[in-house]
Amino acid sequence: MLPVLAKPNVCIRDRKRVEEIILSLQNGGASKLQIISDFDMTLTRFAHNGKRCPTSHNIVDTSRLISEDCRKMLKDLLDTYYPIEIDPSRSVAEKLPLMVEWWMKAHAFLVEQKIRKDQLEMAVRESDAMLRDGFKPFFDKLYEHSIPLVIFSAGIGDVLEEIIRQAGVFHPNVKVVSNYMDFDDNGVLRAFKGELIHTYNKREGALKNSGLFNQQTESRNIILLGDSMGDLSMADGVENTENILKIGFLNDKVEERREQYLNSYDIVLVKDESMDVVNGILQHIIAKN
Repeated sequence: MLPVLAKPNVCIRDRKRVEEIILSLQNGGASKLQIISDFDMTLTRFAHNGKRCPTSHNIVDTSRLISEDCRKMLKDLLDTYYPIEIDPSRSVAEKLPLMVEWWMKAHAFLVEQKIRKDQLEMAVRESDAMLRDGFKPFFDKLYEHSIPLVIFSAGIGDVLEEIIRQAGVFHPNVKVVSNYMDFDDNGVLRAFKGELIHTYNKREGALKNSGLFNQQTESRNIILLGDSMGDLSMADGVENTENILKIGFLNDKVEERREQYLNSYDIVLVKDESMDVVNGILQHIIAKN
């Protein structure tokens, strides 16, 4: 077992199976690997010094780009729908229409604010958004070894791209599937593009974007990174998957959700604000090359 998997916050239900998957990934090497990852609270930190870090939606929701009234309405939506999103006692089928309702209302409020494209850089710079500790070696190592990173996010694509850009790690191997803003000729937000991506319809999004996952036909080995049950289907667009290692970040409501995560993810990282475990596994896979 890798030393990094012996950390106290690393939970694994079937260690033998995880060892076998990692060995298969190592035997395949960098040329057969791709990473499919969620963004908010997976590549970004959940909290820092006891304070919640913002998601890509929160960055806009709490910025100077929107009015006080709009901020209050978005906060009310969050307080109503976030507990539903993470409630382990509700089925996905039950949550699905409510998540659509949440995202549609939030996007409608944002469109009313006439947000300007050139203001997003400032909003990100002034926010408390933080990529997880160890993000730089993660992004840089993937780029160095030509390993595709597909980020699949129910957040705001324009904002998350800006976070990665400002961190200096938006390399050419990074591709993003997300909710993108649609600006008019004057650079003012008028709508959101395409079909809505929310926490629980990522499977449909994965199948629609299968071309993105299958660009490098050799990349049949997957490391999937997520922080919710909805993230588990992000690799469903990959054809002929050979091996998949699912790593879940359990950030919130730990005791209520631990069992569900252990049953769904191969490796569960409890309240871990770093990329240490992922980087350790990556290093192990790449070292063979």
